[in-house]
Amino acid sequence: MTQRKTQVAIIGSGPAGLLLGHLLRAEGIDCVIIERQARDYVESRIRAGVLETVTTDLLKRLGIDAGLNEQGMMEEGFNLADGERLIRIDITKLTGKHVVVYGQTELTRDLIAAAPERGLDIVFEAKDAAIHDADSDAPYVTYAKNGVSHRIDCAFIAGCDGFHGPSRKAIPAGKAREFEREYPFGWLGILADVPPCHPELIYSNGDRGFALASMRSPTRSRYYIQVPLSERLEDWPEDRLWDELELRFAPLAAGTVTRGPALEMSIAPLRSYVFETMRHGRLFLAGDAAHIVPPTGAKGLNLAASDVAYLSDALIAYFGNGDEHPLEAYERKALARIWKAERFSWSLTKLMHRFPEDGAFERRMQKAELDYLAGSQAMQTAVAENYVGLPL
Repeated sequence: MTQRKTQVAIIGSGPAGLLLGHLLRAEGIDCVIIERQARDYVESRIRAGVLETVTTDLLKRLGIDAGLNEQGMMEEGFNLADGERLIRIDITKLTGKHVVVYGQTELTRDLIAAAPERGLDIVFEAKDAAIHDADSDAPYVTYAKNGVSHRIDCAFIAGCDGFHGPSRKAIPAGKAREFEREYPFGWLGILADVPPCHPELIYSNGDRGFALASMRSPTRSRYYIQVPLSERLEDWPEDRLWDELELRFAPLAAGTVTRGPALEMSIAPLRSYVFETMRHGRLFLAGDAAHIVPPTGAKGLNLAASDVAYLSDALIAYFGNGDEHPLEAYERKALARIWKAERFSWSLTKLMHRFPEDGAFERRMQKAELDYLAGSQAMQTAVAENYVGLPL
């Protein structure tokens, strides 16, 4: 078994782990990231890409924002629809802020590409990662690569390895506090190299149900529709999905729904989940390891970024002057923002989707809510504040 030492061992090379690694290295803190998958796999994962100011500010602080500046699309508003009309939420006018559309795939590539020159070590294809003695003063991580066992001794472990990773599972059941809401439907999505049907995102709840028109760039579009969990991808040939999207967006969009070959199609279930035990001894959770939000509202990546902002500041304070108070406050600060984001994503999901148990009364309530939203600047401001991201 090989053995090495570092100050912080980071498990997972998604945006949370990569951002944390770069923030620590910028302050001279030694760290290493271990990742189960190969680099090609990590860089090809297709995810959302609406970035709040908290996320773009971190990239600018690190000086890893050239791609963001060159390719990112600044969005000053987005739209909710009741199937016949658009209700535009002018987020810049209402909050003075904006969001940036920049794919998580591109962001991940930028962070990985910048790692070598900044001394950030990433070990890809690190299998069977396991956490040991997290509640002691000498935690360590083990993994296997190319048939060789490895051990990393460290002062702290950051679990940034997503919902299915080993970090959360390393916390004893008796210490766990978790909350979950599974939704009775999923999102059927298609990604294609076609121009978007509208210059801003549209969340629609029309007579045919929920649909989302979004984009990754001026020439790449991402569409979704709500489907029952019983649906199978093979039941949805591309033409059938394009037909359905045309029906849902024809009355709303500024342009037509342009068809093109699918780069990717998938059905994703929706879940709200919070694991409130974000610290166990010297193990800290961040990102999807601790929480999942429905994609409605685009909070997942941005919540990971805010976790990392809190955690990096706490670790920098500890290694800089021995101050443990920010580490002790990490869970409380992170959860306060997490639950507010969960509330927004949950409420927007309730407003814009059809639930199987709902009837005519609930549908009228949705329409009344959207109608009130259309005429209330106060309510639009509340939605805009949550959409652009609450302050840290």
